[in-house]
Amino acid sequence: MILAILYAPILIILIFSFTEAKVLGSWSGFSMELYRNLFTGEGGRGLNSAIFNTFSIAILASIVSTALGTIAAIGIYHHRSRERKVLNFVNSIPMINPDIITGISLFLLFVFVGMSRGYATVLCAHVAFCTPYVVLSVMPRLAKMTPNLYDAALDLGATPWQAIRKVIIPELKPGMLSGFILSFTLSIDDFAVTLFTKGSSGIESLSTYIYTDARKGGLTPELRPLFSMIFILILALLIIYNLRTSKQSKKLMP
Repeated sequence: MILAILYAPILIILIFSFTEAKVLGSWSGFSMELYRNLFTGEGGRGLNSAIFNTFSIAILASIVSTALGTIAAIGIYHHRSRERKVLNFVNSIPMINPDIITGISLFLLFVFVGMSRGYATVLCAHVAFCTPYVVLSVMPRLAKMTPNLYDAALDLGATPWQAIRKVIIPELKPGMLSGFILSFTLSIDDFAVTLFTKGSSGIESLSTYIYTDARKGGLTPELRPLFSMIFILILALLIIYNLRTSKQSKKLMP
């Protein structure tokens, strides 16, 4: 019943994305018009701009946070046990912290340093709150890895950079991939942090655009096909990731 309550609204949006009716719940016949409007830009310039901002920020933030999180995880893992516990605890605070507190604190930081809020501040904010999740995803892979693998690569003639790039990174790829996917979904989903860090320059993400649109008394119909495609995209990524993980697990089994 709980799963039905969670997934029923998504199914309803998916079904009513194939009709031209402006009001959700009113069926006026099967049509791909909303999808056509979405791809041709007739859904509104503001919506197209919000889609571009959302996905460009999500992709850039995921790439940067995956790189920073992986480096941070390697550094944390090679500390002594006591220091590692302290650093892991510090890393978990931003994940437990409510989004609104993170958003307000970043807003105050940008005001304090005199940084004008806009695309750059939203991107920096997303990198900041996504990176701890990448660290959390990579750490278990480091724990499973043979501790002397890096030293063995150095003994066999590899430079430190070659050892990391050709030996350590391939071992950490599954954790990095899961961290990237998690960062991507968190960035797309974020509202509170984006609201406080976007400023008044006119930049909108999907979450802030929907918030503004809903306050006007309704939602743009083209949002229905957009929601459907995002859901299918995330579902496909998760299925591909789980299939790859399952195949790798079977190969490792004796």
